[in-house]
Amino acid sequence: MDLHATRDKVALNFMHLVFGFARIDCVRLWAMTEIDRHTIAASGLVSSNTATKSLKRSCICRVASGPDTGTQISLGQRPSIVGADGQCDLVLSDEQISRQHIELQLSEAGVTVKDLESTNGVYYQGSKIQEALVPVGASLQVGESVLRLLEMAPPSIPPSERERFGAMAGQSMIMREIFAILELASPTDATVLIQGESGTGKELVARALHDHSERANKPFVVVDCSAITENLIDSHLYGHVKGAFTGAQSERKGAFLEANGGTVFLDELGELPAAAQAKLLRVLEAQTVQPVGSDKQVKVNTRVVAATHRDLYQMVQEEKFRFDLFHRLAVIHVLLPPLRDRSEDIPGLIKHFYEGRGLDAGDIAGENLIKLQKYSWPGNVRELRNTLERAWVLGGPKGATFDKLNFWLGPDAAENQNLPTVDTSLPFKEAKEIWTEYFEQRYLASVAAAHKYNISQASEYAGINRRHFRELMQKYGIEKP
Repeated sequence: MDLHATRDKVALNFMHLVFGFARIDCVRLWAMTEIDRHTIAASGLVSSNTATKSLKRSCICRVASGPDTGTQISLGQRPSIVGADGQCDLVLSDEQISRQHIELQLSEAGVTVKDLESTNGVYYQGSKIQEALVPVGASLQVGESVLRLLEMAPPSIPPSERERFGAMAGQSMIMREIFAILELASPTDATVLIQGESGTGKELVARALHDHSERANKPFVVVDCSAITENLIDSHLYGHVKGAFTGAQSERKGAFLEANGGTVFLDELGELPAAAQAKLLRVLEAQTVQPVGSDKQVKVNTRVVAATHRDLYQMVQEEKFRFDLFHRLAVIHVLLPPLRDRSEDIPGLIKHFYEGRGLDAGDIAGENLIKLQKYSWPGNVRELRNTLERAWVLGGPKGATFDKLNFWLGPDAAENQNLPTVDTSLPFKEAKEIWTEYFEQRYLASVAAAHKYNISQASEYAGINRRHFRELMQKYGIEKP
């Protein structure tokens, strides 16, 4: 797909794409009936919690007079071409317009206007210009047409009515807003930047984008940028030819060629060094790669989804990450909230995980739910899933309904504030024994309770001699209530 072809409409009718939007305000819906691919690529789609971490995309180029009056495009960080050629971003039928007449590029300072050696030139305030920075609100004369550069708010997207998208679940407002964005973004080829703490489900977002796109039957290739040494990054991403370097005993395709026609997911993108960032930007712009050791450029058709746990916007401010690469990737910008900020989603997530195991959750309420919702979940949704897995194991081979589970939530749970301290005044062995005793007490109590204080079953599960298990219970005063 060509993200720049303004005639190629996505025709994203919200009544069909965002399921069940019967209650959307009619006036807002009328204004958002259709979004073309270029609007998505140039204006971007952001949720409310990423609005302050994205480029202020607030300008459109509209034909104010001439044969194409009313036609418009959104301007973004990427240059937009206006001309008569059908591949231009804004295609004009004005006979005085050259095939590629003018280039427009939005920045925080205004719009950079560049005449592309047109036959009839570009005029601003009556003067012919070759290249100039003009303010938003300016008018440009090109041929018999006048172009107006106007402020425009980013597309406003109401939250989805669905509570699941792909393998993700959530009924909170922020998650339903994210689902609405993903519903719009999936059918396009726009690049997507996903930010979020570890365990929030960044790879699930990437996989859902791929599975709901026209590329679903093509490869989905994952690259962990943090796990590649700097001297091998180019080889992993773009491939190499045989003999390109010591150890290159055979040809390698690289992630972009392996994912050709599909999607490449660049996980932990914030770990890329500066040189690799520059090369990635060139690949994204040209959609070509050059394998290490080769003198030929290879055309690729690969959608890019990137993710990081780092605050890339802050890294851009600190000049630790390229500004242009950030905005090239953040066409669609998704910031996944930590689980502690959406505790209302916990019941739905529990039900989702139970269904995934083919188990009956029973009534998801009571003290267990209160306990989980009070916990801060430093490991986010991944930790919740692992906590349930642990509780299911302790609940026996047939599993247990939610209200019967026993949870151990870790050191920062509200009930575990009386933890032993790390006393460095003690020798290592003595300090370690304090923590060992704490662990033994908690572990034995949980296992014994899970097996209804049947010592034979509990000791067999724990892999401890029955007599020793009973002695430890007596040592820590663990008794059947």
